[in-house]
Amino acid sequence: MRREVRALLHILVGATVLHISLFSELYLRYVRKGLRPYLIASGTLLVAVGLIGAAVAARELLRPKHDADTPDAHHGHGHGTPRTAWLLLLPVLAIYLLQPRALGAYTAQHSDSTAVKPAAAAGGFGPLPTTDPIAMRLADFDARAVWDTTGSLKDRQVRLTGFATPAPDAGGWYLTRLTITCCAADAQTSKVEIHGADAPPKGAWVQVTGHWQPDGPSGQDSAVPVLAADQVHRIAEPGDPYE
Repeated sequence: MRREVRALLHILVGATVLHISLFSELYLRYVRKGLRPYLIASGTLLVAVGLIGAAVAARELLRPKHDADTPDAHHGHGHGTPRTAWLLLLPVLAIYLLQPRALGAYTAQHSDSTAVKPAAAAGGFGPLPTTDPIAMRLADFDARAVWDTTGSLKDRQVRLTGFATPAPDAGGWYLTRLTITCCAADAQTSKVEIHGADAPPKGAWVQVTGHWQPDGPSGQDSAVPVLAADQVHRIAEPGDPYE
């Protein structure tokens, strides 16, 4: 690949990483919030490498002709640019022109619910706040509803936030949220089956206040707990859509 083309690609990719992580919050659609410093550092490094490469390429172009006859010069300019190298521009164009959305209802609807037993469950879950409603992460509610044998959620009012997905087998709808460990590629789905409220449009973000129904399935990673809804409010999509 020609040095000037390589430098241009470094600059464009680095500038894109900086754009989504330093000047906006678009990066939250792809990775966890804690990775922002690493994205900024990576983008800065890519731009710096690209600028250095561009300076070196410009200096070689300005050399006297007799210097251009050296073997090194011929080696630097004797190769064409592979067509596949330009594929690196596709994610750049996608972010600037299309701005792909975060994973949502489609992904959740085509993946299994996961209520993974937390390591702390062996020693018992921690106490819940004494005031109701209790604002909880949807994944935490799932884990406690499925694996907490003390029934700490019984008769407690909780408030959960997520988006609606259809539940054709259950005849209702799910409140759903995606949890990521590092990036969107490792997203896991948490679902709660909602009873007592009409289903919002698919993908609509809502906040549901209600009471856990202990007659739902438990003791397995694929269990989907049930919440009897007291209130359902439509909300805007959070800036960070993942838990």
